[in-house]
Amino acid sequence: MSARSKSATKLASVCAASAIGVLGLAVPQVNAAEKPNPGIAVDADAKTRAYAADAPSAVVAAAVVCGSGYNLYRADPLPDLDTRQGTLFVYIKGTNGASNDTPTCSIFDNNTGSTKWMKLKLCSNYTADGCATDQGNFSQYAGPVYRTRGGCGTVTALMKTTESASKYIINAVRDATNCN
Repeated sequence: MSARSKSATKLASVCAASAIGVLGLAVPQVNAAEKPNPGIAVDADAKTRAYAADAPSAVVAAAVVCGSGYNLYRADPLPDLDTRQGTLFVYIKGTNGASNDTPTCSIFDNNTGSTKWMKLKLCSNYTADGCATDQGNFSQYAGPVYRTRGGCGTVTALMKTTESASKYIINAVRDATNCN
């Protein structure tokens, strides 16, 4: 979920709670059944599963951008969990797990709260299929980018304050999926 969406959601929740409090009504508690339930690929790693358990709303929001039928394969807080400035999401189509021919979608979430220059590139392992790229100044996310046969390819996430800046906030290249 983007920083803008998180802020708007938080503001709306605070306003609603304040209004309910003024009226003397109790604020209902959210129970576990009301939490979003993200689809997770059968071969997602433990780190991705833990992230999805901690941030199911962010996982579901990015999946919605990819479209129906995509399941989370990778959630990678960048540069790391403690200093996260962005989150790289990789989704695969279907439930059979990653393979060379798995349709793949990626989103690069901006978690800084301000507009940054970002580039997201998803490459197929089939040279003829090439890469899909989205780049520019984004306050919420770069992508989605798709590869019809994206499984086993690579995904690159870059972030800088501006396009002309020489220092990267994030410079990460990962396997889109592992097919060993």
